[in-house]
Parts: sequence; C-alpha cells; structure tokens
Amino acid sequence: MDTVDAGFLEPVGLGATEGAVYLRLLRSPRSDAGELAGALDLPAGRVARAAANLIAAGLVTKLAGRPVRYVPAPPQVALDALALRRAEQLDRLRATTHRLAAQYEDAPRGEPGDLVELLEGGPAVRHHIAQLQLSAREEVRLVDCPPYLGGVPEHNVAELQALRRGVAYRTIYHVPALDNPARLAEIAAYTEAGEEARALPDVRMKMMIADRRVALIPLSFEASETGVRILVHRSPLLDALITCFDLLWERATPIGTALRGTHRDKEVLALLAAGMKDAAIMRSLGMTQRTLTRRVAALLDDLGATTRFQAGIHAARRGLV
Repeated sequence: MDTVDAGFLEPVGLGATEGAVYLRLLRSPRSDAGELAGALDLPAGRVARAAANLIAAGLVTKLAGRPVRYVPAPPQVALDALALRRAEQLDRLRATTHRLAAQYEDAPRGEPGDLVELLEGGPAVRHHIAQLQLSAREEVRLVDCPPYLGGVPEHNVAELQALRRGVAYRTIYHVPALDNPARLAEIAAYTEAGEEARALPDVRMKMMIADRRVALIPLSFEASETGVRILVHRSPLLDALITCFDLLWERATPIGTALRGTHRDKEVLALLAAGMKDAAIMRSLGMTQRTLTRRVAALLDDLGATTRFQAGIHAARRGLV
C-alpha cells in the first residue's frame, strides 16, 4: 500500500486527502479523526471532511460511539462499485453532450455576415483563444508566430488540458523563436505532452483552427499586434484557411530537424565537425555535460549519424555549418 499514490481516487472525483485517509485506514482500521490527523500530519478538520466524503462515496463506514471511529470498506468491492457508478455517470454525460451538440449544429446560423465575427481587445481575444481549444474534440491546428498579444508568447494552459483529453495538436512555429531558450523549453513541454510540432524559417500566417469548424486569425497579417482578431465559422473562407495550413504543414520541418538551424546547435555541429572533445566543447559553449549529451544525441538522431564526428561531417556536407 505504501507504493500507492494518494491521488489514486482522483478518477472518481475524490482528492489526495481522501486517498491518504483511506490508505491509512486500510493499515489502521477503527482510527478516529485525531489519530488519522496525527499519522498524516494534517489538520483534524480536514481529515474529518475527507472522512465524510469517503463515507458518502461508500468507501468508509462510521462506527457508533465517542470518539467517532472509521472502518474502510474492502477495496476490491467498494472501489469497483464506485468506479462503475462513475462510469455510468460519464456515459450519461456523454449521451447528454451528444444531444446538446446535435441541437447546437441544427440551430440556425443567421445571416451570411454572421459567418465572420470581429473580436476587439485583449480580454475578448484571450477568452476565445482558450474557448476554441477547450471546446475542441478532435484536433487543433496552430500557426504560432509574432507579433504576440502582450508582446511575448503566453503559456498555453488550455493546450495542455486539451492534450490530456486526447485532442490532437499540430503546430507550426516561427524558427527564430527557437533561439530563445525559455521559449524552446516551453515548446518542448508541449511536444512531450503530445503536440506534433514543425517549423518554418519565416511564417506570418498566424491562425488557430479547431475541429474544421471555426478559426481565429488576426485582422491583418502585416500590422503590428493590436488585439483584434477575426473569428471565422464554417464557410468557404474557413475551408481556404484549412487548405493554407495544410500546405504550410507540408512545407514545414519537424521541430527536431528545424532546431539544427538554431545558433547554439550550429555551434555544436561546427565543433563536432572540427573533431573537438566534450571538455573543449563544454568550455567553449558554457554547457554542462548533461546538456551537451542531450543536444548531441538529438543531432545524431536527426542527421542519421552513428558517431559524433560523423554527425559533424554530415552537417558540413549538408551546409548546416
């Protein structure tokens, strides 16, 4: 039981405190709130609330008498029953969602002019950027390039939430943005979460498309960021934007390959081509052994090389250094 994480009850709507209390009761049945609080180093009131939630879920029974003591229900029976109830609730929610979605699709869409909406102001734009992603069910297409609302890229929490729901993401990045270590680390977090990322040397067609049903684009691709966007609903214009994204995606380079064009990786490749040893490269570039090893491994993979010297030679032959 010590190896079970306290958050194991989260899929059925209970938190880590409830999980910790239940696990403790499995080890020490008939404990009271004070004993549980002491063992878990938690406030007694918090433990009592967690116990009440466990009782409501059928995982714990309260014994008569003072002080009140608690007994856990057998895990296999109680947890199986709880998981089954939650599955039934989710099935009902899905059925309701499908009915609501059908009603939404059948609702009149108004006049042709309603197919395009103008959004003005940072709050309105940020709201729709998040809403498009949180309402996506299948895929979000993104072209990420400057200028940015607020001047710098903002951490995309909505994307991470959508990726956890199973929504696919395809993002095209502006290559110069990859020279910023902080931005590069953020993009790495997205790709590790499941985003499929590519890059183009110079891309200005900033856009976001959700499920082939709605798109968000700037009022002008040339003007500086003014906090104005156009929301495009299903229409020939939306079809044209989807086609545009797909053409850009075909031209774009997978992000790992694109990183070979960044200044730091060009330096690494040049030193590899010169046959320099790790210690000399680390001193020259101010890198740690771990960072250098990670970068070199990625470059070897991208170049199809089996040795570091071979990677440098391949890079030189391809004009990358």
